[in-house]
Amino acid sequence: MLYYTQIIYVKEGQQDQFNLFESHVLPLLEKYNGILLYRFRPADDCVIEANMDKPYELHLVSFPSREDFEGYAKDNDRLKYMHLKDASIEKAMLIEGKML
Repeated sequence: MLYYTQIIYVKEGQQDQFNLFESHVLPLLEKYNGILLYRFRPADDCVIEANMDKPYELHLVSFPSREDFEGYAKDNDRLKYMHLKDASIEKAMLIEGKML
């Protein structure tokens, strides 16, 4: 099982565009055996320590294999909505990991 953490920074005023993107692409996870384990927005009072800007959202997703993840990333239905992502995301960090 592989785990992907995405730290997402949304452009000011583009939250609705980002949420529209998410509403279209997150349901596609299941098609590729992916599971959205966490999707949350960190509040200022929940941060204990930080050495980077506070992101808009954090996602933790699992896939059985890298091939499943790549299938999701390249899905034609997902790619149709990339313009919403491109218009709304300032930057994002993707971290791949395994359970130890």
